[in-house]
Amino acid sequence: MAPVVVGVSLKMYFGHAAAKDWFGRVADRVRAHPGLASGAVELFVIPTYLQILPAREAFAHMPVRIGAQDVAVADSGPFTGEVSAAELAEVGVSIAEIGHAERRRLFGETDDAVAAKAAASLRSGVTPLVCVGESEHLGPKAAAAATIAQLRRSLSGAPAGPVVVAYEPVWAIGAAEPAPVEHIGAVTSALRTALDIAPDRAGSTVIYGGSAGPGLLTALGRSVDGLFLGRFAHDPENLVAVLDEATALAESRVAS
Repeated sequence: MAPVVVGVSLKMYFGHAAAKDWFGRVADRVRAHPGLASGAVELFVIPTYLQILPAREAFAHMPVRIGAQDVAVADSGPFTGEVSAAELAEVGVSIAEIGHAERRRLFGETDDAVAAKAAASLRSGVTPLVCVGESEHLGPKAAAAATIAQLRRSLSGAPAGPVVVAYEPVWAIGAAEPAPVEHIGAVTSALRTALDIAPDRAGSTVIYGGSAGPGLLTALGRSVDGLFLGRFAHDPENLVAVLDEATALAESRVAS
């Protein structure tokens, strides 16, 4: 059975020293975590570009994937300020976050740009973490249709390979509470079905982000493959609590 996935993006909240301190505190707590040790749970951490190498060092010899918060559309060339998927893979990055709502809103990223970044990631063996989600608060059926259409546009022309889809309704990002469980379950289940019928996306997973916290993973059950955490995980104890919850969920799935 596929592991329950828990991911964290640090965005630009931590300076270099603070990030290194966080890596160390998390590493101390997850080094012997039973869920990670057994493979029942998969953890990924996405720091800033400058924090990638310290993260690799802190989590060395641990089953923790290190990611990047963006990736260039090209493999090399005269693209000042960009970082290619090929170079990211070279330093140990295995997952790249693309198409986050903030990138779309603040930097004008389009679905076409996201598709180009997904293609670049897959060409270099880096798993695209494709963020999708409706901007307006729609009903579950309409939200599912909108996000599936966005996902298809965001992977148009990308080579075959598994992806991680993070469903993050824009209206729930940074909110006091996540989207309602019934809403999340309807959309993530629809995304899961869309991926399952795509022969070039075998092995893909669907996770939820957007004010995610404790208890949500248990409530969602089989309708989601994991959670994508933000500021909640700045406290390592909170992250461990979600890893514990993910482990219990994985065990319940095996038992049933």
